[in-house]
Amino acid sequence: MPKTLRLAVCILVAVFLTAPIFAAAVKTYQVTGPVLEVTSDMIAVQKGQDRWEIARDANTKVTGDLKVGAKVTIEYRMSATAVDVKPAAAAKTTTPKKK
Repeated sequence: MPKTLRLAVCILVAVFLTAPIFAAAVKTYQVTGPVLEVTSDMIAVQKGQDRWEIARDANTKVTGDLKVGAKVTIEYRMSATAVDVKPAAAAKTTTPKKK
């Protein structure tokens, strides 16, 4: 294999192997407060005057004894479940006034 072709292949392999490192990670958020309610698919937390309900599933990692009254910090991510695109508003047409 010619040197230039070998070099080109090495560069391409390096680019494809490092590309996932530069991909944007999904931002995470946190909420801290006392637990108001716990179910198999939701944790409700008091945040100031608001009740925050955070969904959870079998993959949610829980450390410690999760129960009502416990103070917790929940790390979560926001992700879209559906997007409904509305049609653009019709532009108003103005007619020039006659003199």
